[in-house]
Amino acid sequence: MSKKPIDLGEQTEVEVYGARVHNLKNIDISFPRNQLVVITGLSGSGKSSLAFDTIYAEGQRRYMETFSAYSRQFMGGMERPDVDKISGLSPVIAIEQKTTSKNPRSTVGTITEIYDFMRLLFARVGDAYSYNTGEKMVKMSEDQILNQILTQFDGKPINILAPVVKGRKGHYRELFEQIRKQGFLKVRVDGEIMDVTPKMQVDRYKIHDIETVVDRLIVSQDDKKRLYASIQQALKIAKGIIKIADKENNVYHFSKYLMCPTTGISYDEPQPNTFSFNSPYGACPECDGLGYVFDIDEESVIPNKKLSILNGALAPLGEYRETWIFQVIKALGKKYGFSLSQPIEKLSDEAIRILLHGTDELVTVPVEYNKWNVENYQIEFDGIIKMLEEQNEKKGDAATDLEGYRILKTCPECDGARLKKESLHFKVDEKNIFELASMDIKNLKQWFDGIEERLSDRQNVIAKEILKEIRARIGFLLDVGLEYLTLDRTARTLSGGEAQRIRLATQIGSQLMNVMYILDEPSIGLHQRDNDRLIKALKDLRDLSNTVLVVEHDKDMILEADYVIDMGPSAGVHGGEVVAQGTPQQLLKTHTLTASYLNGEKGIHIPTERRAGNGHVLSLKKASGNNLKNVSVDFPLGKLICVTGVSGSGKSTLIGETLYPILNKHFFRAKKHPMPYKEIKGLEHIDKVIEIDQTPIGRTPRSNPSTYTGVFSDIRNLFVALPEAQIRGYKPGRFSFNVKGGRCEACQGGGMKVIEMNFLPDVQVPCEECGGKRYNRETLEVRYRGKSISDVLDMSIEDAVDFFENIPSIYRKIKTLKDVGLGYITLGQSSTTLSGGEAQRVKLATELSKKDTGNTFYILDEPTTGLHFEDINVLLGVLQLLVDKGNTVLVIEHNLDVVKVADYVVDLGPEGGSGGGNIVFAGTPEGLANCKDSFTGKFLQKEMV
Repeated sequence: MSKKPIDLGEQTEVEVYGARVHNLKNIDISFPRNQLVVITGLSGSGKSSLAFDTIYAEGQRRYMETFSAYSRQFMGGMERPDVDKISGLSPVIAIEQKTTSKNPRSTVGTITEIYDFMRLLFARVGDAYSYNTGEKMVKMSEDQILNQILTQFDGKPINILAPVVKGRKGHYRELFEQIRKQGFLKVRVDGEIMDVTPKMQVDRYKIHDIETVVDRLIVSQDDKKRLYASIQQALKIAKGIIKIADKENNVYHFSKYLMCPTTGISYDEPQPNTFSFNSPYGACPECDGLGYVFDIDEESVIPNKKLSILNGALAPLGEYRETWIFQVIKALGKKYGFSLSQPIEKLSDEAIRILLHGTDELVTVPVEYNKWNVENYQIEFDGIIKMLEEQNEKKGDAATDLEGYRILKTCPECDGARLKKESLHFKVDEKNIFELASMDIKNLKQWFDGIEERLSDRQNVIAKEILKEIRARIGFLLDVGLEYLTLDRTARTLSGGEAQRIRLATQIGSQLMNVMYILDEPSIGLHQRDNDRLIKALKDLRDLSNTVLVVEHDKDMILEADYVIDMGPSAGVHGGEVVAQGTPQQLLKTHTLTASYLNGEKGIHIPTERRAGNGHVLSLKKASGNNLKNVSVDFPLGKLICVTGVSGSGKSTLIGETLYPILNKHFFRAKKHPMPYKEIKGLEHIDKVIEIDQTPIGRTPRSNPSTYTGVFSDIRNLFVALPEAQIRGYKPGRFSFNVKGGRCEACQGGGMKVIEMNFLPDVQVPCEECGGKRYNRETLEVRYRGKSISDVLDMSIEDAVDFFENIPSIYRKIKTLKDVGLGYITLGQSSTTLSGGEAQRVKLATELSKKDTGNTFYILDEPTTGLHFEDINVLLGVLQLLVDKGNTVLVIEHNLDVVKVADYVVDLGPEGGSGGGNIVFAGTPEGLANCKDSFTGKFLQKEMV
């Protein structure tokens, strides 16, 4: 009798005991597996510390432990998070915002693998067309070539030719000798048949076409064997290509490979890498598959046309000096009738063209300036641009830095398609691969939907599985609301939310089970209209028996979750605790800060009246970049303006790539060129533009909020002024951890030392010399109110505000950091540990602490990223303060709390991608709420009650 197996059961919960990472206060937490779990709470309350730095870090570490010690020493190890125990943990996959590839070769198509399957499709079922004539390329077997010649030239004399040289220079003495030794008596050189003679050669400086005459015969069925043998021999010599010349010297081409029947050009057999811009077999040779090239910007070479050449109009040369190049330009002026003292704007277009691009005519250089001291020494002038390029190619100190003069422009060879011309002439249903990659996902789906009807039976058999894979992946992108993206969109132009949703779509497609997915605010950049689709995609992932853990502030996401963990009660040292957990319904019954905003106890109030502004307007006319359809828009100054619209409707193109570069170029002579537009009016009413984005405030651990805002210089000056520092003769550099003098040299001011552990993870330990304080003993002996410079860096902003309240220059800067909701971070916190939202608020605080003129134009792109409802309230208070001073604040935003408090709203759409690019509405939030054509308006209506 067999025993019944013991059912060990499956753990239904993930349990975390004693988590102490960052500000987590030794917390114990459990949540159900195979559910959609949302972690929410104030910014800095410990959400990411729990989700990523504890749970994900432990999952990764366990995975690494499965490798041998020998393997781990090459891969690097994972540090064990500061937690007592985690049980019930599945294999973990994190989908973060920071993991977006910045490689210009990475695109939406390559990330999702759709482009890889399309390459396979074109390699297997694509039809080749000649890039010269547009004719369909043909290829023949040896038997087909034989039958074609027998039919086409029956009874006619022909020469069977094997091409050996095509369009190249050289004397080819050795080639003719080799042909003679092989027993051939005649060759055809540049269309003329000649006898092969000993020591035969041609003009080495001319371009030649040379063919070996393999046979001369009259075509007939009787000589079929001889003809076949000659064809085989010619194909062998010319590697698969032959030519037939008739008695009128007309030439006909035949090939075993793809060949144009008229011109004879041939393509290699297509392979998937033929269509890869990351492979030398497919990439455009001009731009190496990038789609753009660097070019000298003429406007940068002559930035101010009101200046003369004497006064430095030619920026790379500077003001006039007695040098060779200026003598050449003087000689040019004499020859072409212009003076070096004339403003550039007075010179003719021809003179400016010659200065920049040179001339073929000779210019006489005065005898004292040419190195041979020859009278009437003449040279060709290549132009300033050519001179710059040549100097830059030189090595060492002589090289000129071109960065100030270079701009990116679309590659003239491939017109941005990235591929060589042969690759672009393979087509499926009259479309090449670049044309498909340029379609937005929505249109691409429609194109693929009926493709079988437009393919032959043979093509359908080959393409069946490929099409199945492509359609599935396109479907996943549509499921997460990315129908407006194109496959050729580079990864570095994607927002954090877009990149996350692409990776999410890829993971849904992988159909993994029993995995824990951890996502960091996937709703970033997503319009409310598309929120439901994102939530559905996450639930689909959950329904595959996966645990989906989401760090999120979005109201809809929280209410649709199976389980919610609310962190708090506040941020930084005042956070790190679980203040509520349970189902959304249970959360709503509590009185946490999150619950208060969700159940209506607290809220962001609509202003009773909108600002009238200062009466001036900034008008942008006929913007047409990307998907913008010649839009003209007015931005009333002195107001809080919100630009909104569904994802992909053209917001970033209008503001980030058109308006901001125009303003930046006008005020600060920035190099970046704006997207196409006709004109802009009203620039005289603002005096500067400031963009506050979410890029890191520094890329090294040595950068921190105090150094970025400049307050650290004031703190160091304060310490220098102390009596102890004065007695010792200390200067401000003494209190810097980045230069020698006052810093600890054992750790070079880093405070930590890295101990390499080979196959175990590297361990960071406080420096044994300074104990992690960054400075040497003498520097730390100087104290202000009992605190050393190291103690000050370790202070939270909140504490520092009280500590420095009597020092106005320091107090003003750190008070603004506290005002934007960053009281919980420390002055010396490494910039690499700050989130995008925190970095943006540090920048905002930096600008707020400066004395403003009241005519500044501020641009913010989704400043609510990573912010809790309460943080948004604080942020809006700061932005309103900026506008109250007379400034204009323009915010690109989806968050309805921001939209409803704006003075003026510009709504783009109505759809994303090709269906967007129009101004749907411009006016007050009340007007937008009543606009029936606006998706934003429909959702805003519910918030305006």
